[in-house]
Amino acid sequence: MTTIADIKKTMETKMDQSIEALKNHLSKIRTGRANPSLLDSVQVEYYGSTVPLSQVANVNLLDARTISVQPWEKGMGAKIEKAIRESELGLNPASMGDLIRVPMPPMSEERRKEMTKLVRTEGENAKIAVRNLRRDANEAVKKLVKDKTASEDDQKRSEADIQKLTDKHVATIDQLVAGKEQEVMAV
Repeated sequence: MTTIADIKKTMETKMDQSIEALKNHLSKIRTGRANPSLLDSVQVEYYGSTVPLSQVANVNLLDARTISVQPWEKGMGAKIEKAIRESELGLNPASMGDLIRVPMPPMSEERRKEMTKLVRTEGENAKIAVRNLRRDANEAVKKLVKDKTASEDDQKRSEADIQKLTDKHVATIDQLVAGKEQEVMAV
């Protein structure tokens, strides 16, 4: 049998997962600085199957504006370079022997504004997910009251607790979005 405590615990776990997903999405949004996780979405052709870049090469930072990609096998350089060039990241890798350098082009003001909009959209999607979890939790508690396994006082208390958790998670989302916006707008 489900209790109010179980409902709250499940809701909080799912809200934490929403915040982790947001962090993951935000880490992929480009800023003026180089970040190895930017290339996480790049897929490379490897012996007939498509694999993430991180499975066929070392991805590191050379400096604040350059990512280095070191293929583990000799023949992979050209394929990796092609995969990076064809990804929607708008990057232009340059091969230097075994090492592939991926310079980060400086972002225009217009591009920064687009990225800021994207950051806000991701934040809003995370907030929607958190609010949906709040709604689901409140409905689950109402069902317990209806089935007479919880009192109306329990319902009022739990709704207040659920709202506090929701507010806490929304505040965390706002902080993450604000931090990422500053990162994007920094020249």
